[in-house]
Amino acid sequence: MAKKVVIVAVIAAVVAVAVATGSASVTIDDGSMLDMGAAPDPADAPAYPDRLYGGIDTSNASPLKGDPSAPVTIVEFGDYQCHFCELWHRQTLPLVTDDYIESGHVKLVFVDYAFLGRDSPKAAQASYCADDQGMYWEYHDKLYESQQSRIDGGWASSGNLHAFATELGLDMDEFGECMSSGKHAERVSFNTDVGSVNGVEATPTFFILGPDGDLIMISGAQPYGSFVRAINSVG
Repeated sequence: MAKKVVIVAVIAAVVAVAVATGSASVTIDDGSMLDMGAAPDPADAPAYPDRLYGGIDTSNASPLKGDPSAPVTIVEFGDYQCHFCELWHRQTLPLVTDDYIESGHVKLVFVDYAFLGRDSPKAAQASYCADDQGMYWEYHDKLYESQQSRIDGGWASSGNLHAFATELGLDMDEFGECMSSGKHAERVSFNTDVGSVNGVEATPTFFILGPDGDLIMISGAQPYGSFVRAINSVG
């Protein structure tokens, strides 16, 4: 009985995600395809206007990692204090990068789902202050490389966020003004709301989208093989 309830819950969650994202179809574990309806109208957002993948609004998310014309897109929802996000970043992302992103087959976009603690939104805001100076991915990587085990334990404090920027050689006057003004606070909040609208409840959560609108959702820091199968399945 417990097994049956879990299966129903998983399918229901996938259906909810598909309706929110507006994907043409979603693959569930048994390989069957579900036809989905249209997505809600995306909200206005300034960073990358009209950048939608399968109906997922990434207009306020990261710059793209990879070739913008790559046929397969990975949309990752993550929190910089998430230990499983750090595990995926350290173990799986380098393999995906080497085999798929650098070859031009896959592009990646990171969307903040900053919910684990009070330092999570500030860390995400700092990544966009670095982005203002063309250093988003360098700062993104620095955050995961600097992560410590305790959530809100101080590793992503304001002082450390500034120290990371110094280590990367950013203009500290500009970075400091960006952080103190809360310039990107609404951007991070918007991204977290996008995750909620699309059924994200934990991090990391990934949406693998193909050129024909097919979508596979992966929850958790799944091994490299899971991403290989998903990428090959959608395109």
